[in-house]
Amino acid sequence: MSVVDPEVLEALRAVEAELNQRWPETKIEPSLERIAALVDILGEPQRTYPVLHVAGTNGKSSTSRMIDSLLTRIGLRVGRYTSPHLQLVTERIALDGSPIAPAAYVDAYTDLRPYVSIVDELGGPAMSKFEVLTGMAFAAFADAPVEAAVIEVGLGGSWDATNVADAKVAVVCPIDVDHVEYLGDDVTAIAKEKAGIVKPGSVAVLAEQRPEVAAVLLERCAEVDATVARQGLEFGVLERKVAVGGQMLKLQGLGGVYDEIFLPLHGAHQAGNAVLALAAVEAFFGAGAGRQLDVEAIREGFAGLVVPGRLERVRQAPSVFVDAAHNPHGARALAAALDEEFDFRKLVAVVGVMADKDARGILEALDSVASEVVVTRNSSPRAMDVDELATIAREVIGDDRVLVEPRLDDAIETAVRLAEEIVDSGEPMSGAGVVVTGSVVTVGEARALFGKEPA
Repeated sequence: MSVVDPEVLEALRAVEAELNQRWPETKIEPSLERIAALVDILGEPQRTYPVLHVAGTNGKSSTSRMIDSLLTRIGLRVGRYTSPHLQLVTERIALDGSPIAPAAYVDAYTDLRPYVSIVDELGGPAMSKFEVLTGMAFAAFADAPVEAAVIEVGLGGSWDATNVADAKVAVVCPIDVDHVEYLGDDVTAIAKEKAGIVKPGSVAVLAEQRPEVAAVLLERCAEVDATVARQGLEFGVLERKVAVGGQMLKLQGLGGVYDEIFLPLHGAHQAGNAVLALAAVEAFFGAGAGRQLDVEAIREGFAGLVVPGRLERVRQAPSVFVDAAHNPHGARALAAALDEEFDFRKLVAVVGVMADKDARGILEALDSVASEVVVTRNSSPRAMDVDELATIAREVIGDDRVLVEPRLDDAIETAVRLAEEIVDSGEPMSGAGVVVTGSVVTVGEARALFGKEPA
């Protein structure tokens, strides 16, 4: 990564160690009381700029980055808050399209610490790590100051700490089952929770959903008198063609047609995220009914997009991709993109998942595209035991197609070696590939192994 003062890095590590003493992001207590108390003490920083709030099961981070890129290209100063991070925690709070500087992150925490202590002493559970980070982001954006903030929901919606913000535009990405231990496995109940980000008088920009999910979202919009824009009705993808390094799109926005859009990302799911982001930005500016945004600015905003860890190529010959799919819905989108856009004769998947995730569902999604699977684990204490993952993989994939490497670096090396064997068969190297997936942590650590900087 870029050179950073060792003292600053040490201070950053100390802040993280202190934050890690709090409730982790995997533990929630459904209440906005603590974060509401904090922002009240701070003077409601989240109300000093308009907010675009992004919820859903998959696609939130990609869509948030797209919205950020479009708004920035149009000329606004933008703050972006996303989670989790891939490599460095500073990625979560972005200003002007880049992660906040480590020194600024430390300063933001130092400034907030006394007020967090006040809230901790009010009684009940102390503030969670995610609540503190959310407060830091809100304050940093107010101090910048930003002209728009793109805020990604951490978990759920109604009770998520980010929901003390009242969004001008609420964006709901595709909803599926995930985080069963917190949200349950009833997709309509999950939808009701996520619909909580739609506030009175806002514009709700909705991705295509299951019928029962769409019904829940529309009911919420009617309750709070929100304006509705639906993918597949008011806006959508008109044309999509695979291109070198991504895809060419023709998009129907709320205000008109945007053609010759190059999106440097792979997969139909990313095209869906792109038109969702476009509609959100149009809604933010009040575009629609024939009033269109500058098409060239939209083209440039998409063309300059950087979304790390989403079918991102980190090596050539053989091609190695990393993708943060961590649930069956995301893994199915990954498999479809690999099948439709690449002509691999042999694809080796390196898979490391968290213990609380649906490993079987992820592996079932990859079964049709992966020639072999190397199971491994990342460094997180929440990572699934590699032997347990191997047992599931053998049941799904078959004994003869599963290898086990407890260390991620060894797993990637083994996968590359397996992919390279295609040369011995006379096939061109371009016919071989490796994809590292299963967890955001796995992908972040893989990016670091390939020398990629946080982005």
